[in-house]
Formats: sequence, C-alpha cells, structure tokens
Amino acid sequence: MNIYDFKVKLPGGSEQDMSEHKGKVLLIVNTASKCGFTPQYEGLEKLHEEFADEDFEILAFPCNQFGGQEPGNAEEIAEFCSLNYDVKFPLMAKVDVNGSNADPLWDYLKKQQSGLMGSKIKWNFTKFLVDKDGKVTARYGSMIKPEQLKSDIARLL
Repeated sequence: MNIYDFKVKLPGGSEQDMSEHKGKVLLIVNTASKCGFTPQYEGLEKLHEEFADEDFEILAFPCNQFGGQEPGNAEEIAEFCSLNYDVKFPLMAKVDVNGSNADPLWDYLKKQQSGLMGSKIKWNFTKFLVDKDGKVTARYGSMIKPEQLKSDIARLL
C-alpha cells in the first residue's frame, strides 16, 4: 500500500485519486488561514514555483482542528490564499487529520512517519514529503519552514 491507493476530496465535494500524482514528489501539508504559521503559505508558494517544472507538487489540506484556525468554507479559504499569498498550488477539501473522523490519507501518512506526538498531528502546517514512488520519506513539524525543505526535495527529484 502507498499513497496512490487513496482518494481525497476536492473543494466542491468531488474526489481525486492520489494515483493522478504518480511519478511526482509531493509535499502534503495541513494548513490554516488564521494560524501563527500561516505566513508559511508564502514559502510553500516559493517552493511550488521553484520546483514546478521538476515533477513536484504541493497538496494543501485545510484543517480546523487546531484552535479553530480554519473556520472558512472552501471558497473563503481559496480567496484568502490567493489574495494574501498568491497561492497557485492545489487546496484540497477541508479535513480532520486526527481523531475518529481523520481523513484516511492522513491516518496513513501518520503511520508511515510518526512525530513528537506519535501518530497524532501536533498542529497546523505539519508537512509530509513523498517520493515519486508514493513512499512517505519524511515528516516535518510546524516550526520547520518550507525553505528548509529545499535540499530534501531536490534530492528526491
């Protein structure tokens, strides 16, 4: 099993097979618009621009589980990200990343790379790096800024 065995929800309710991302290095992030780490959107967009021509994608999953820091609907989230950070990478549907309602992809990611809290996500802007074969290779906490991931991303490309 790898990430390509999952489907994720898109804003609006449709689903996307993760297999559509085969052969690409992925950075999967839980995000929030009203978080102290929200400025990381800028760094994520810079990574997106820098590696866009090299089979690299960022998938952002808005999450409201940490301090209610992502209260908006899909349209409000997309507008905020576009206006404030000129985000062009995909924003997926809002998900839970912990608990009994956690999205299955996030349960899988946590099992593949545990963090400080074991199989739980501690806060917004936790990042998972996935290689071109769908293997989760690294997990980074919220304090790790996107620009600090450049060499790890480049190594996988």
